[in-house]
Amino acid sequence: MRRRASGVVLAAFICVLAAAIADFCWAPSGGLSAAVDSAKQLLFGKVSRYHIFYKGIKEPAPVSESKRRDNGYDISALRDALKYLDADFFDDSNMREIAEGAKKFNIPGFRENRKLVADVDGGLHNPSVLVFDPSWVIRDESHEVRTFNYPYPSGVKRPEMEDDIAFMTILELGALIKTRQITSRELTEIFIRRLKRYDHVLEAVVTYTEELAYSQAKMADELLEKGVYLGPLHGIPYGLKDIVAVPGYKTTWGSKSFKDQVIDTEAWVYKRLKASGSVLIAKLATGSLAYDDIWFGGRTRNPWNIEEYSTGSSAGSAASTSAGLVPFAIGSETCGSITYPAARCGITSLRPTFGTVGRSGVMSLSESLDKIGPFCRSAVDCAIVLDAIRGKDPDDISSRHVPLDDPFYVDITKITVGYLEDAEIEVVNVLSAMGVKLVPFKLNYTVKSVQEILNFTMDVDVLSHFDNWQRLRLDDEYEAPDQWPVELRRARLIPAVDYVQAQRARGKLIQEVRESLTVHAFIGNATDWEKVCLGNLVGMPVVIVPTSFKNIKNPPEGGTPRRTTVTTGIYAPPNKDHIALALAMAYQSSTNHHLKRPPIDDLGPDDPVLVNGIPSSV
Repeated sequence: MRRRASGVVLAAFICVLAAAIADFCWAPSGGLSAAVDSAKQLLFGKVSRYHIFYKGIKEPAPVSESKRRDNGYDISALRDALKYLDADFFDDSNMREIAEGAKKFNIPGFRENRKLVADVDGGLHNPSVLVFDPSWVIRDESHEVRTFNYPYPSGVKRPEMEDDIAFMTILELGALIKTRQITSRELTEIFIRRLKRYDHVLEAVVTYTEELAYSQAKMADELLEKGVYLGPLHGIPYGLKDIVAVPGYKTTWGSKSFKDQVIDTEAWVYKRLKASGSVLIAKLATGSLAYDDIWFGGRTRNPWNIEEYSTGSSAGSAASTSAGLVPFAIGSETCGSITYPAARCGITSLRPTFGTVGRSGVMSLSESLDKIGPFCRSAVDCAIVLDAIRGKDPDDISSRHVPLDDPFYVDITKITVGYLEDAEIEVVNVLSAMGVKLVPFKLNYTVKSVQEILNFTMDVDVLSHFDNWQRLRLDDEYEAPDQWPVELRRARLIPAVDYVQAQRARGKLIQEVRESLTVHAFIGNATDWEKVCLGNLVGMPVVIVPTSFKNIKNPPEGGTPRRTTVTTGIYAPPNKDHIALALAMAYQSSTNHHLKRPPIDDLGPDDPVLVNGIPSSV
């Protein structure tokens, strides 16, 4: 560009000079002096104008620094800054994405949290929720934990049809085993057959654990022959979300980065279920690295409407339980991974109080947010599974013996329950008719950055667990490029001081919610994002219960059996899981929404399914 501009100016100068000489040559003798003056003015005037033209070419108008920052285009500056964080391994496209994300998400959250907790210097006001324990050894908190007193059903008869067996509750199946109307081996065969029959539709199974299952079923049957009955889970098949380690089997975390990984560790929750006599039949799909429902083998579908997906990340656990492929399954939640798939698949589930269930041997995202919980046919079943897996895990310093009362002995007529504006009114009316005191309720808190606090906490914690994964650029192979890769790149720009400010703001939120909870429990939407973030930050338990079903949008001509599930959440303060469970059990004792079966066998001639990953028709 510089050479071309110089040539243009030189040609212009020659033209001007020629014009000046012509004027001089043709001027009369008396006007020679005037002609010279005229030529000088013409020459200098034209040269001056061309100088301005040339300068405009040579020196383009500068872009203001503020504009460069606002548009997020100063990639070289960002790369230079990331060098000081030892994180300059992203390409330009990633850098632009990080800059735009930081401006849109990080900075507003930083500023809101500072307004909340950083306006006064010093002191212990608004302390961080991060707690330091100076003990050199893990405290021995072992003490007797009384089990719940289950209401064993009487007169349960074995159905003739396997499909009817598949949708029985844990207590009903347990009654069949205890009365020897069916063996654990038979039950295991039934559910493994169902898994293999429907998995091409749901894409919910990562690994079948058949050899282990038949071994555990054989042991359960032999113990019963000897007169040893371990309780309501004795001989009951189940599935584990594939972030839970089981020796000898792959634990893939749903990601092709780890699809061949075998962790020879018995996770705490697996050990507890094995001790209860349960039979593991499959490792079930989780969204890749516990995010949503997309995993390396496909995308898990909703049994109630196979044209939509189950959401995640406990996708396989929710879908398999909903479809009657397992009597119950174990999932986990950091933020929404139990609540969302349970609501989508119309199944009952429990996100317990943080720390109630040990997490050793389970993939960690955030050590102050991760929770393990059950997906079941009913709230009664959730209570049974919770009773089996709760307790102090010696290898998880956040776990503890949560002092839960027996949910089967809670007097609901002595409970005051609030209901939010978005609560399902049927639940309110049913519980009110059963003697529960229902009052309008609103959660009052001043913290406006609830969602940002959750994102900062979770994303930084996840990045700390997958730092090497990102540095090796394995995020380029991630199953859903717009999910973890984007969030974890942006997390590189969360300063330590603003992470701690988020934890102080979280502490303020916990205090305000505690002061606002003037009821024993409350009812509200289970999947509202603000409440999902708040409940997880506070460590609050919630039971998700199906309350009705409605027609899908834009159904095909001629109708369809597909349905959209309607659910609600029953929330309780931390350590009060038994209250939420008792209310859910009371509601389900007067309704039958939780007993409905999805149309997995009645899809219709035009409903698409997947056969070996290829769209087909039934």
